[in-house]
Amino acid sequence: MASPSQQLPPGWTAEWDPASQRYLFIQASTGRSQWEIPTPAPVQLMDPAPSVSPPPYATHGKRRQYAAGQTQVYYGAGDTLGDQYGAHVPQQQQPAATAQLFTPGLAAEGGFAGQQQVPQASYYAPQQEPQYINAPGFGQEPTYHPPNAPIHHLTDQFGQMGMGQKPLHLTTTNLLTSPPDPRELVRPPPEIRLPANACITTSPYANADPSYQRCTINAIPTTSSMLNKSKIPLGLVITPYRTLKEGEPPVPVVTDTVIARCRRCRTYINPYVQFIDNGNRWRCCMCSMSNEVPQLFDWDQIRNQPGDRWARDELNHSVVEFVAPTEYMVRPPQPAVYVILIDVSHTAVQSGMVATATRTILENLDRIPNEDERTKVAIIAYDISLYFFSMPPGTTESTMLVVSDVDDVFLPKPTDLLINLTEARQSLESLLGRINDMFQDNHTVGSAMGPALQAGFKLMAPIGGKIMVLSSSLPNVGAGSLKNREDLKILGTSKESGLLQAASPFYKTFAIECSRAQVSVDMFLFSAAYQDVASLACLPHYTSGQTYFYPAFNAARSEDAIKFAHEFGEVLAMPIMLEAVMRVRASKGLRMASFHGNFFVRSTDLLAMPAVPTDQSYAIEIQIEDTLTQPFVVMQTARRIRVITLALPTTSSLTEVFASADQVAIATLLANKAVERSLTHKLEDARDAVHQRLVEILSSYKSSMTSAGAGANAQLAISENLRMLPVLVLGLLKNVGIRQSAQIPPDLRAYAQALLTTLPSQTLIPYIHPTFFSLHNMQPEAGTVGEQGVILPTPLPLTSERLERHGLYLIEDGQTIFLWIGRDAVPQLVMDVFNLPNYEVLRGGKTTLPVLDNDFSRRVNAIVQKTREMRRGVYYPHLYVVKEDGEPPLRLWALSCLIQDRADVLPSYQQFIGQLKDKVNGANNY
Repeated sequence: MASPSQQLPPGWTAEWDPASQRYLFIQASTGRSQWEIPTPAPVQLMDPAPSVSPPPYATHGKRRQYAAGQTQVYYGAGDTLGDQYGAHVPQQQQPAATAQLFTPGLAAEGGFAGQQQVPQASYYAPQQEPQYINAPGFGQEPTYHPPNAPIHHLTDQFGQMGMGQKPLHLTTTNLLTSPPDPRELVRPPPEIRLPANACITTSPYANADPSYQRCTINAIPTTSSMLNKSKIPLGLVITPYRTLKEGEPPVPVVTDTVIARCRRCRTYINPYVQFIDNGNRWRCCMCSMSNEVPQLFDWDQIRNQPGDRWARDELNHSVVEFVAPTEYMVRPPQPAVYVILIDVSHTAVQSGMVATATRTILENLDRIPNEDERTKVAIIAYDISLYFFSMPPGTTESTMLVVSDVDDVFLPKPTDLLINLTEARQSLESLLGRINDMFQDNHTVGSAMGPALQAGFKLMAPIGGKIMVLSSSLPNVGAGSLKNREDLKILGTSKESGLLQAASPFYKTFAIECSRAQVSVDMFLFSAAYQDVASLACLPHYTSGQTYFYPAFNAARSEDAIKFAHEFGEVLAMPIMLEAVMRVRASKGLRMASFHGNFFVRSTDLLAMPAVPTDQSYAIEIQIEDTLTQPFVVMQTARRIRVITLALPTTSSLTEVFASADQVAIATLLANKAVERSLTHKLEDARDAVHQRLVEILSSYKSSMTSAGAGANAQLAISENLRMLPVLVLGLLKNVGIRQSAQIPPDLRAYAQALLTTLPSQTLIPYIHPTFFSLHNMQPEAGTVGEQGVILPTPLPLTSERLERHGLYLIEDGQTIFLWIGRDAVPQLVMDVFNLPNYEVLRGGKTTLPVLDNDFSRRVNAIVQKTREMRRGVYYPHLYVVKEDGEPPLRLWALSCLIQDRADVLPSYQQFIGQLKDKVNGANNY
């Protein structure tokens, strides 16, 4: 393919970005970069229009034709968008934007000021925007090149580290005339430009990859007054144990148990220390303490000969893991322990949960971590009584022991309840195959979950481990019993936040007891009725577990069974990190001020995590206590014992502060702060605080970075790297977790809040800013396999203006996938995707997409599959078919993902930025 540089206006160059698989356009005079092809000088607009190549569907004989005349692709007879497909349509006959279906958003207000209205079909003509065809979807991260990457890849990595480069260039954009572009969210954060010689290695991996640890500002202000002036919150977003995708290098492991740490502040040696005294000592990058280099630091213990210091992983990699010597252990390593509590009440059995759960455990026994063959497992069933199972090793028999006294829980037998997975494998397999049949005719209604938790705790307390609770109803017997407190009258009022707090002190006190004993709790909740997710989610919250919610679960629907089995199986197979503590250290002058996520704060800055799940995120707010005099600062996260080091330059320039701000990290931190505020105050206070912080950032930028200063301005200015922050904040304000509404059930809101505080940025951003693809007219490459897997279509702005009556669209937020189909979809489209003769016989709702023997079906299925697999985490989103004239609740649910539209009392994006402009211009009065 020829370089597009040959067709660019003077002063512009194009560089191929291997991470995004597309061209990046750079203006030589300013250094500004953009994904869009630069527009030529206005005089060139008089040139004749370029000829349009024949359509991809018309020139490829193997491609299916969908309408008479072979010039239309999934369009009805009245929709002639010929320019895309080779037919000539006079300009005056071309239709205007065809999405007149819904007008709650921008269309009703005249659209964006100054934005050219382009017919959708020509906008997506592959010939016109070739650089977008390989655009990555939400959640796809820039490629992390392995150590043997080609040299130009390493050059890119050095550029990202920015060693010794000049400060970042600040570009201002006007939000009123610059609508959100979803492609901005997949760009890497602003470069980290460290001073020369900050790092002792030339390794491209010396600074933390943002998927592990990212800061809201990549150039730290030297004073707290400058930070306060910018109004940007300073914080870290950390995902210390993220899973590895195919092609990503594993975290290096230092196996020689030689661990060099600062004597004063206990920082681990890293690429940003200095060696002094002929290499015999090293100076800490945090506190400047001089430390001795350990005697065996330069010794290769494997070959038993002198080693190369500069090849040590901890001096070349920002993320490294140490094999801990015995002095790092409170006690010898304990075996992994899994106690699984299964609700066997009438509701649980009839929904198919029990059968699905036991089958999933049985199918995943080989995936449960058990490398040393010490893993222990116990199964406890419960309704209003507790059912223990004794499984002697070496037999296939098991005995059920019933404990009906749930007020004073005891273990009915001292042995064979918690069994070695390897030794008692046969009896465990036999039991799992029989549990559902044993309780098939159980008519008992009620749940003694609290006593079951106490029993599981007694069983494993001396060792620690994981309790997995599977519950289909509200706990109402014994300790931790709850009442139905769902009150429709207080939804949407100031009292609603009370429903999001634990109703019983049991769930926090028991959780703290678990944390002390190194016990973590995961909750799997299935109820069709109110279950008090807010109370039950306290257990995972304080014990570093996770909550999974399957409302109205019914295994008779294969989609429900597949989703639960997939997620439960992934949790069972998850690598288990036991008895972890986490502490974040930072250079002198910085202090970790507050912590968000699933853990228990044991002391001022020590976070206790009995068992650490992968792909769980934490947010930490940072304060600047003293003036920072050093040219760069270092923040190091250590969790027994994975160490993640991030070095950032300091700056006394407010321009650099704004130019280095990371909008994704800011949105992640704001989501965590909003949930916390909704629990300590009110939901309304949470929304107001997020909105006010955005107003303050915009006001600060206007007064400090623009010529308008404190006066009124017709523009709404922000730096280019923060242009998506307003739409991310709007998405957060419209998220189920904190949205203003009197219609959201408390369980759904509580579960959404659990997700907002645990999802890593890669998964959180689509949760607040969903992905929107047009499938019926996607590029020919979309849905096919490229160099980095399945190529996704170009994401659309989140507005129903883009919906066409004949179209097929995919909308997804990482938890749910919607296939939206317009009422005028041609029969061939319905046949090729759903194997049905026409739109009228298609049913909306939860579904499994058939894989049919045609090109379009394979491409759509590939896109759905890629959407389910491309992000880290165990989640397996449901797929819903949504008909344009289908069931209103389903339609509204799907449309609520289009956050740029007006919805109920919530503003459209255009209204939102109008409100922001008014507030910013009147900021001096607030």
